[in-house]
Amino acid sequence: MTKVLGLDVSKSSVSACLLVEKPQDPRQFYYSFKFHLFPASKSGLESLLALKPDVAVMEPTGTNYSKIWREHLTKAGIKVLLVGHQQLRNYRAHHLALPDKDDNADSLALACYWFDYWNNPKRFAKSPGSPRIRELVLRLEHLNRIQSPILNRLRQDLAWQFPEVASVRSTRGKQGKPPLLWAWIAGIRESSRYDKLYQKSIGLGLEQSTRDRSAIFCNLQNQEYQAEVELRSLLASQCFHLYFQVFEKFNFGFRLSAILIAYIYPIEQFLVDGKPEVKIYKGRTSGKPTKRYLSLRRFQKTLGLAPSLEASGDKKGVKANNGSKLCRKAIWLWVFSTLEPKKKRSGILQIQSLCNYLDVEKANGKPARLVRLRVAAKAVKLLFKELVHANKLLE
Repeated sequence: MTKVLGLDVSKSSVSACLLVEKPQDPRQFYYSFKFHLFPASKSGLESLLALKPDVAVMEPTGTNYSKIWREHLTKAGIKVLLVGHQQLRNYRAHHLALPDKDDNADSLALACYWFDYWNNPKRFAKSPGSPRIRELVLRLEHLNRIQSPILNRLRQDLAWQFPEVASVRSTRGKQGKPPLLWAWIAGIRESSRYDKLYQKSIGLGLEQSTRDRSAIFCNLQNQEYQAEVELRSLLASQCFHLYFQVFEKFNFGFRLSAILIAYIYPIEQFLVDGKPEVKIYKGRTSGKPTKRYLSLRRFQKTLGLAPSLEASGDKKGVKANNGSKLCRKAIWLWVFSTLEPKKKRSGILQIQSLCNYLDVEKANGKPARLVRLRVAAKAVKLLFKELVHANKLLE
């Protein structure tokens, strides 16, 4: 008899529901069952492991909250399965008719989910094939996001404290040296050039808060450099060589390549017996046999670029709301910064076909945002095709 533990992870605790079979009336069971609540502490972990489950079912709640529980459960020899947020939401509401969302209802739904779908692996989310790479990618995104407001504040202050350098673009030096301007302001690096400029400045003088903020910015730059060094070391592995060969055909930069690998590696997770899964279904409108490219759809959805129909009354629309927002944003920026500027375009076939489509759509008066999204979707389709082809040649 399999003991299944549904776990809903919060910031400092976890709600747990241990089942040996699916309740006949989950809604009534919810009101009568005594759920466990374990704090994120040694005693809480020991109490959780004392339940001795065979399987633990969780949501993939990022790299922070769930990571510690997954690691300890795995070390204890307990199989950990993941259920996507959208799948769990639909299952809880439509299959179990549980009350409004709360931690206990989620833990019960997660446990019940296993009893319904244990023999269908496709119903469970894939664990990232490179968790450390994904962790570093997310860390770099966070560091980039928090640096921008600090840098903006610095430039605004320099406009009246030291206006001669307020617009200077200062970047990291070799071996990760902090940007010279900000390191000079913070007192970390010396510069005779900035010393002379400061002596002749018409500004009102650098304040201590500006020097402190510059030191914070330099520290963040150092964290970013250290993460990039580790990321480059991990991505130098031979197993990623094929992916970078394909990415070169699209002129992807290092950051975008790293983001993609963090979410799509290995490509085999989207295939069935090494081949894209294609099934024929009866069309909803036409009633005729229609091909459904299921592997491609899963690939698009992972990257946040799978169109889904949203209809309400007379209104109908297509949106791409599911999947990774980070991937969707990164690919959109690639379209904006690499494909649109004509001076950056190369003669690569894949890029040229996308650029031609982009130019035609914009010339026809289509909204720029819509065109970029369509180009991004086309690029993902081409990328999947190239990766599958390269993987086949490797075999």
